[in-house]
Amino acid sequence: MNTFFYIMYGICTLWAFGSIVLHGSRPTKSLSWLLAIIAIPFGGPILYYLFGVNRRKFKFFRLRQTERRKLYNETYQELESTNNTTQIDSLKYGKLSKLIESNTFFLPYSGNNVSVLNDGKQTFDSIFKAIQEAENFIHLQYYIFEEGELTERFYNVFKEKINEGVEVRLIYDSVGSFAFRGKIIKRFKKIGVKAFPMMPLRFGSLLFTLNYRNHRKIAVIDGKIGFIGGVNVSDKYIKNISELGIWKDLHLMIKGPAVNSLHRVFIKDYHFASDEELLINEKYLPNNEPIGDSTIQIVTSGPDSKQPAVMQQYVAMINSAQESICIANPYFIPGVTVIQAIKVAALSGIEVSLLIPSKSDSIMAKYSMYANFEELLAIGVKIFLRNDFSHSKVILIDSELASVGSGNFDYRSFEHNFEANALIYDSKITKVICEEFDTQCHKNNLIDYKTFKNRPIAQKFLEGLANFFSPLL
Repeated sequence: MNTFFYIMYGICTLWAFGSIVLHGSRPTKSLSWLLAIIAIPFGGPILYYLFGVNRRKFKFFRLRQTERRKLYNETYQELESTNNTTQIDSLKYGKLSKLIESNTFFLPYSGNNVSVLNDGKQTFDSIFKAIQEAENFIHLQYYIFEEGELTERFYNVFKEKINEGVEVRLIYDSVGSFAFRGKIIKRFKKIGVKAFPMMPLRFGSLLFTLNYRNHRKIAVIDGKIGFIGGVNVSDKYIKNISELGIWKDLHLMIKGPAVNSLHRVFIKDYHFASDEELLINEKYLPNNEPIGDSTIQIVTSGPDSKQPAVMQQYVAMINSAQESICIANPYFIPGVTVIQAIKVAALSGIEVSLLIPSKSDSIMAKYSMYANFEELLAIGVKIFLRNDFSHSKVILIDSELASVGSGNFDYRSFEHNFEANALIYDSKITKVICEEFDTQCHKNNLIDYKTFKNRPIAQKFLEGLANFFSPLL
């Protein structure tokens, strides 16, 4: 029996080695998986099979959903004749806008009104106010939708609005919202909520969906008001129930033509989660008249994308900077491409500031982030550690251009997750976000290069170890 077991283990290990060599997307990631297979007997090949296999290269994965999603993009893409689209002609941001359009099929829209929501209370107060005023439909999509005070509020307001004839649709990630199931979800469905999990963990599809999660946070009310950012439906954003305290996060409320782009993201995901009819008609995509001065372009990416659109968005934004780059992110593990873009900017005389929470919900992520700090500090990048835990995903360029959404600076957001950002070509809104950024950046939380360089050798070892495995995070 033992001999058979070892033979099977040897076959699985050899298969894993062969798969990594033939289908590995990057040498660093391939080396990390090879080390994992060697360092973790028996478990290494299993972990690689679940999380490491590049299933996009295999026919069965393409046929099941990826090709259908690509066909959806090409069939229902926005057209140049769409009202209120605008051309970003400037040399500074024209290429960025074209890059996003080529990758995502979303065009920039002018005439939008943007409200910056700086924390969970502001975000949910605004969302519930919009829901209370809904007349036709309420569409929500979240990575985490978990039981608690907020979920109960949603249940009560859903029940009230459904009784008024308002349609309510909810999609949620089956891993991020793992506890939102059983009696809880049945309770919502009983009152008429059309609720569906994204990529549910089922026996027949587990192996090619487990590692690809829908990380988006989107709400659309009547096709006129949209919300996007990093806030999940969790009481951690409104109550001190976490070891990290109340989680901080940035969210946006958008009114105007760009809401249709945001809604198309929801409609696509809802169609594939529910397999119900497409909601591509005037009721759900109304002709929103200009209501403000902001130009917005929605950015999306996922395992079905032909290119890593969010990573390319961030690199293009960094390359467009002439004066300053401000990045706030809880998981700053960007990989070689983004690190090099930041280094080029800093060495070119551009002021680069990173705002990272001093606390983290992941020890591995924290040490992986710290592994990049020394080389960045050495070339003049300013790194600030805020005392609370901020979950915001923000990048600001020259106080003129801002990106807010769900996309982190890590491999998971760049390659494995379905993400959505709002790119705002508006110096007024960008400066509002910059002011909030600057309030968290002061001398007493600025990392000193000499002090950091002399940190204990044990910490350096943990950083190096975590950094080696960072492509697997």
